Amino acid sequence: MDILTVIDDLRKLAVEQPRTLLIPGLTWGLHQEEIDMQIVKIKSMLPDEVKAAVVTVRESDRILEASREDAKSTIDNARREAERLIAEAKVESDRIVEQARLQQERMVSENEVLKLAKAQSEEIRNAADRDAVQMRRGAEKYAVDVLSQLEGVVGKVMTTIERGKQDLKAPEPTTAAVLTLREREKVRA
Repeated sequence: MDILTVIDDLRKLAVEQPRTLLIPGLTWGLHQEEIDMQIVKIKSMLPDEVKAAVVTVRESDRILEASREDAKSTIDNARREAERLIAEAKVESDRIVEQARLQQERMVSENEVLKLAKAQSEEIRNAADRDAVQMRRGAEKYAVDVLSQLEGVVGKVMTTIERGKQDLKAPEPTTAAVLTLREREKVRA
């Protein structure tokens, strides 16, 4: 919530939707037209930098939300890609294992051939497992790289937000603002 929104909300509460007593136009001892005039004065006295900072903060919020959506989409895409790669590796691994099993069955008749088939089957299975692990690591590295890039973008957005917050820190009230406060006190009395 920014300062302009707060001022507009104050105006709605004090002028547009006041709680009135039995006398129309009299709001809990305050005069609606005077309150409205003071709020307009406050808004006109705000420096252009504050108004620009409000726009910057709103834009930063929009960018941050877009970045969050991009991050979610990127993570989802990376997750789907990793799952696809793992599924492909599993299918390939199963195919290789099935080939090894068929080959093993053909060689059962001779003892020496059987030993060789078992060794080859184990070697193929180990190779398939290594390939599956490498594919998974590659998919995870891809996801980490994407998240690192996203972290950089979000860091830039956070820096912009912090700069906007610093710009919004208001200086001490001016003499005119103090006089306006005194005028309000007179109106209340």
